[in-house]
Amino acid sequence: MSKNIVVKKNNSGTIAQNKRARHDYFIEEKFEAGLALQGWEVKSLRAGRMTITESYIIFKNNEAFLFGSQIQPLLSASTHVVPEATRTRKLLLSKREIEKLQGAVNQKGYSCVPLACYWKGHLVKIEIALVKGKQLHDKRATEKDRDWQRDKARIFHK
Repeated sequence: MSKNIVVKKNNSGTIAQNKRARHDYFIEEKFEAGLALQGWEVKSLRAGRMTITESYIIFKNNEAFLFGSQIQPLLSASTHVVPEATRTRKLLLSKREIEKLQGAVNQKGYSCVPLACYWKGHLVKIEIALVKGKQLHDKRATEKDRDWQRDKARIFHK
């Protein structure tokens, strides 16, 4: 008798998440942007080797860039390319979206951070958000509310 072994692959499409951003900021508005990548970076993303926890969005010459993200190169990456793990990557957004984001960051005191990176078909997309920083007491209130929701669910499911 042969046993069928099923290996489950992560089909969610998520490459990387920035859970810290949800803890540190109030999320005001979300946007979806494309990401301009090199070939070795796409291969590394397929292996899930990306971190966006310390990254943020900068604007220069009416273009948006992802700054501070890391894509760890695979050992089998191409030999004729020198991989740079922390290079600044261009975000693909419409002109109107860039103007809206840039205006909010420059005039209204918002920040722009990435929330998640994921596959959408064969394309790599990144979810970015306009955010406002939380104070320490706001973080405590959010934590207390989360704990209460968890306890309430436990009580009602007994």
